[in-house]
Amino acid sequence: MNQSVRVEAELDPGLSRWLWLVKWVLAIPHYLVLALLWLAFIPLTVLAFFAILFTGRYPRVIFEFNVGVLRWTWRVHYYAYAALGTDRYPPFTLADAPAYPARLEIAYPERLSRGLVLVKWVLAIPHYLISALFAGGGLWLAWRPEDDGFSWGAGGLIALLVVIAGFVLLFAGEYPKPIYDFVLGMDRWVVRVAAYVALMTDEYPPFRLDEGGTEPETVMEDRPSPTRKPGWTSGRIVSVVAGAVAGLASMGLLTGGAALLWLDQSGRDDNGYLSTSTSYRTETPALVSERVRFAGVAGESAPALNALGDVRLTVTESTGKPVFIGIASSADVQRYLAGTTFATVTDLASGSVLVRQGAGSAGIPESADIWTARSSGPGTRTVAWPDQAGDWTVVVMNADGSAGLDVRAEAAATVPALGWTAWSLLIIGAAGLAAAVALVAIPVSRVSRHRSLTGQGPL
Repeated sequence: MNQSVRVEAELDPGLSRWLWLVKWVLAIPHYLVLALLWLAFIPLTVLAFFAILFTGRYPRVIFEFNVGVLRWTWRVHYYAYAALGTDRYPPFTLADAPAYPARLEIAYPERLSRGLVLVKWVLAIPHYLISALFAGGGLWLAWRPEDDGFSWGAGGLIALLVVIAGFVLLFAGEYPKPIYDFVLGMDRWVVRVAAYVALMTDEYPPFRLDEGGTEPETVMEDRPSPTRKPGWTSGRIVSVVAGAVAGLASMGLLTGGAALLWLDQSGRDDNGYLSTSTSYRTETPALVSERVRFAGVAGESAPALNALGDVRLTVTESTGKPVFIGIASSADVQRYLAGTTFATVTDLASGSVLVRQGAGSAGIPESADIWTARSSGPGTRTVAWPDQAGDWTVVVMNADGSAGLDVRAEAAATVPALGWTAWSLLIIGAAGLAAAVALVAIPVSRVSRHRSLTGQGPL
């Protein structure tokens, strides 16, 4: 029988009764490192996908790295809550550790199907369902006091059985062998599926629960040599992980810069304004904005508008009633509306408002002498933001001061800094992406050269 993935384990005798209770803490350093390694694993797998699609080969250096990540992950899971099979702390290495009781071997495939790589994720759907039951997404009956009844909850059979084994170990001092064998069979199933979906083999995972720590007798196409020293040193691993993180950050900068550049070039109206509009409906007599600070005023409790350029505000009453829009200093508006009922805009995108209750009436807004800019009457009314530093508030009311507003409001600005901001993000993103490529390419090249010079065989 030929099998490309081997998951081996050995149950340690004399396991500590209580250590499993704190392994989640002890394993935190490994979890942190693995989080970074998996950040590199995913984009490297994407690169391998295209390499297989066009050449039919999985790049050996990437294969070695990704197998190392899976191997490291398996050791940590075996130590922790996918098995609790050993109290020996896992080594921090991608390389095979022959002395450790949990090992993973994957034979390097000389050729892979170029067509199969496109559909493996579909072919593996039956295994996804089974793996979800084993590793997470299974079901159990749970009591929900707030509903005074039972409901189904999610969980993995592996974790459930391991916790049961942990309590047996705590009180009886012995790991129940039947549970161990069954758990290892489920672990082995999940690892085989992971290797298949990660494109490391064309061999479809068997629908077979090979229980226990030892694989059935198989012939490996390419078994690793325990004495071989890998080219993946700590520094090279760190470089690849840093490159993956930098690449993800750079792609975010490039995407954001491209979006801003498109907005700057295509999103402006004929007068050069970028605008957004929202409908508001409230039963109060007045609708006000939160305090806005124009450039030149100290303080940190309100946003500054120094980058917005010229600002234009437009409001239209949906029922056709005369409407009033005015801009005044925040202090004057606070005094003007003191004791009255009004609504404050809390979310520009959704039109959410916060109503403040009061007993008085603000009266007809046109008669107040607080406005720096204002417009009143039927139809659409427009005002420009005062060209002055200060704290400002926008107020929208019915022209007669009556309650009940149903308006469509539009805010527009020239945002002169948008163009250079977009180009800055694109330049920084491009530089970061170049650095990311170098951080990944250099160690990959050196590992390849190392393998060539030392005459190392397949992984």
